[in-house]
Amino acid sequence: MLASAFRTSATPVVLGRGRRAASSIALKYSNAIYSAALKQPPQVLTKVQSELHAISKSVNEVPELKAFITNPTLSAKDRALGLDAILARAEGLSPKKEAISDLTKNLLFILAENGRLAEVPGVIEGFDELVAKYRGELEVLVTSAAPLPKDIATKLETILRQSQAAQQAKSVKVTNKVNPSLLGGFVVDFGDKSIDLSVFSRVNKLNNILQQSV
Repeated sequence: MLASAFRTSATPVVLGRGRRAASSIALKYSNAIYSAALKQPPQVLTKVQSELHAISKSVNEVPELKAFITNPTLSAKDRALGLDAILARAEGLSPKKEAISDLTKNLLFILAENGRLAEVPGVIEGFDELVAKYRGELEVLVTSAAPLPKDIATKLETILRQSQAAQQAKSVKVTNKVNPSLLGGFVVDFGDKSIDLSVFSRVNKLNNILQQSV
C-alpha cells in the first residue's frame, strides 16, 4: 500500500520552509505515508504519527541507532538487524506496548531498500506538518540561543496568537527550541513564514556588507 502511495505522490503538498532542512526526497516519502494513512480509519493517522515520534525519539536517544540510519554502507543483513532494533525500541515506548503498524514498518523497509534511511528525520517532520495542516493546527517554532524566560515566552506567545494565521487555525502550538549557534535573539517559524531576529543573522548581514565594501 505504501509503495503504491509513493508511486502516486508525484505532486507533494507544499510545506513551510522556515524550520525544515528536509530534502524534496524526504517530502515525497512524507506525502506517501500521509496519503496511505488517510485512506485508513481516522485512528490510523494518529497511531502512525505516534509511532514515528517514537522512532524519532529512539534515534535521537541512542547513538548507535543514529549512526545506523546515517551509514549507507551497511549490508542487507545489518540493515535488517538495525531496523529490528529501531522498531523494538519504538514499540517499547508505546504506552500499551502495541506492535508497530504495517504502514510504519513498510516506510522504514522502503527507505532502507532505497538507501534513504538518513532521510528519516525529514520524513517525520514533513509528515507532522501535513497532519497539522489537515487538523487545522498551527505549529509555531521559536528557536532561541537559550531557553526563553517565562515572561518573554508568554508575551511572545500572546503576540503570535493575535496573528492572522493563528486566528484562522483551530489550535495553536508554540514550541521553544534551543540552538546556541544563534548567539542571541530568536527565529520564529510558522506555516511558510520565517522571521529571523537572531544575532547570528545580524552578524552575517554585517559580514556580507563588509565583504562587499572591501
